[in-house]
Amino acid sequence: MTDRAFLDVDLSLGGRRWLGPSGEVLRQAEAIQQSTGLAEPTARILALRGVAADEADAFLAPKLRDLMPDPRGLRDLEKAATRLNRAVDAGETVAIFADYDVDGGASAALLLDWLGQLGRSATLYIPDRIDEGYGPNPPAMEALARDHKLILCVDCGTLSFDAIAAAHEADVVIIDHHLGEDRLPDAMAIVNPNRQDETGELAHLCAAAVVFLVLVEANRQRRAAGATAPDLMAMLDLVGLATVADVAPLVGLNRALVTQGLKIMANRARPGLAALADVAGLDTPPTAYHLGYVIGPRVNAGGRVGRADLGARCLAATDADEARAMADRLHELNRERRDIEAQVRDAALAQAEERGLEGPLTWAAGAGWHPGVVGIVAARLKEATGRPSVVIGLEDGVGKGSARSVKGVDLGSAIQRLAHEGLLIKGGGHKMAAGLTVEEDKIDAAMERLGALLAKQGAGATGPRDLIIDAALMPGAATAELIAQIEAAGPFGQSAPAPRFAFPDVQILYAREVGSGHLKLRFGDGMGARIDAIAFDGWATEIGQALAQAKGARFHLAGRLNISHWGGKQSVELRLEDAAPAGEKN
Repeated sequence: MTDRAFLDVDLSLGGRRWLGPSGEVLRQAEAIQQSTGLAEPTARILALRGVAADEADAFLAPKLRDLMPDPRGLRDLEKAATRLNRAVDAGETVAIFADYDVDGGASAALLLDWLGQLGRSATLYIPDRIDEGYGPNPPAMEALARDHKLILCVDCGTLSFDAIAAAHEADVVIIDHHLGEDRLPDAMAIVNPNRQDETGELAHLCAAAVVFLVLVEANRQRRAAGATAPDLMAMLDLVGLATVADVAPLVGLNRALVTQGLKIMANRARPGLAALADVAGLDTPPTAYHLGYVIGPRVNAGGRVGRADLGARCLAATDADEARAMADRLHELNRERRDIEAQVRDAALAQAEERGLEGPLTWAAGAGWHPGVVGIVAARLKEATGRPSVVIGLEDGVGKGSARSVKGVDLGSAIQRLAHEGLLIKGGGHKMAAGLTVEEDKIDAAMERLGALLAKQGAGATGPRDLIIDAALMPGAATAELIAQIEAAGPFGQSAPAPRFAFPDVQILYAREVGSGHLKLRFGDGMGARIDAIAFDGWATEIGQALAQAKGARFHLAGRLNISHWGGKQSVELRLEDAAPAGEKN
């Protein structure tokens, strides 16, 4: 990035400094544009992704077959697939123990779908977040082992030593992606690209993607034996959903999985996903944004504030009416979750600001904060500060928290180290997200130590309010055709953010409140080109109030572009993130 503020915005209405692309990125983008004929904004996106000019075509049309690894490269995977097939062929009783988030629910639904296509079923068990906490626990695993020959632990289990030992009457197969330790539980097979003895080449996969690889191998074995093999390509909608919702980086294989998954999802063949899209009012083909911010939160809602297994059962539903009933309930629970989240979010942000936002870590802890929302509040805190963030709910002298990280900072390993050092009761996760349990009187020391570990990885190296701008754009150039070309460079998400554009020196035509506190405005270039913009929950902010009084005034605006569908028509819309008065040094 350049040292000089982009458009000379050193302090915007949102309190941020705008930073533009580096000279190296600009030169690479120019080379891509000259070689491919792509629009300049698209060329810049590719340059920021490190794509060379001769790689542009392949990047814009990723093919799963070109990026798919040999699943047998993962330790224990072949053994796990063989054991799964043996259970199917022998008609054995199977249990699936899954995490209560989207990744766990999608992983469970993948297995239920695969088994169902072979005429088999399984017992689904998802622990209650409050009563049981994350991962397998000894009582539940012991009970499952009494009635089942095979237990599949998905999106959990890698650190569950006591729980796996308690299930000694059954064979246990763990399919996970959370960071492992030097030792492993005594399970029949542990398939995890984040085992200490793995190469790390597939460490970016979510659990559902690892389950998918196990099923690829299971299908290979079945075809080799002349047996029926289920349709796995039709299951990529679940893999794509989990990849985005679990904030896995959208690079390499993940990008191909999500790209294909979105195509499958657009067919609306899975009753649960179709019902969730309908209750959310989604009437267009889904994008990665919808997976992360529309569908994902509803699947998660059951595990956060309601019935833990509801999301997984909705994803696995085969009857449209049953799926709709579950989706309706998840929609209601999501509303409850939002109300609870808003209260905790405001308190957490105020506490973090009082503590200071300049360090490598932001954190907050409070009594009675619902454990079902601390993770999403940690994500909001991370987004607001640009720092790894931890939010902890306290009860009876013990804190249960969730943490979210930023690009380039491995939060899971740092939290796991704190657990080894005795500052946490327990903790673990992966690079971008982790959970922890800590004694209340050790929170300050634990967070200080965590901040020091993260600082060594580069956390806090940039200002907490820096806003990265990918390119400047005039309203007349923001066309649906340009957005379609930009979307081809997606999907956008973790490690591959959607481009952020600045519209310099534009005139505010009107600004008003819509809905419950949202800011709606229209701006133009003075030559006839006009664009609508929206800032969700933005009306009462400093930005919203300034723009509400700015009719006819000129501003620099920054945000991300998308296509708005309303009343059967489509138009370009800016999701406004920041603004600064034009025509003066900011």
